[in-house]
Amino acid sequence: MVGVSEAALILAARRPDAHLIALFLAATAGNVLGAVVNFVLGRFLLRFENCRWFPVSPLNRKRAEALFGRYGRPILLLSWLPVVGDPLTLVAGLLRTPLPVFLLYVTIGKAARYAVLLWAWDTFAG
Repeated sequence: MVGVSEAALILAARRPDAHLIALFLAATAGNVLGAVVNFVLGRFLLRFENCRWFPVSPLNRKRAEALFGRYGRPILLLSWLPVVGDPLTLVAGLLRTPLPVFLLYVTIGKAARYAVLLWAWDTFAG
C-alpha cells in the first residue's frame, strides 16, 4: 500500500526537471520531523492520549510497547511502516530513548524506504 508521502514523491519524481537527490532528502527530512513530533508527544504530552486529535490510539501504543520491549531500539528501523510506525516513535519518547539514538534509527529506516522507492521508480519507470 502506498501512502500519501510515497505518492507525492513519485509524482514529483515524474517531472522532467526532478532532482532525485533533492526529493530524497526532502522526503526523508519531512518524515523524520513528523516522527520527532510523535517522539515529543510521547515524552511530554501522553496525558492527552485520549483526546481525539492525539495521533496514536491507546491500543496501538500498547502494541508498540510490546514490540519495543521484545526487539529494543532497533525496532525504530521499522518506523516507516503504516499502522505501527507512528506508535513506535511515540513509545520511543515515552520510554525516554535518547534523541540521538532515536534520530539514527528513524532516519536510517525512513531514508531506506525513500531510497528504495526512488531507485525502483528510476529503474523501472524512469
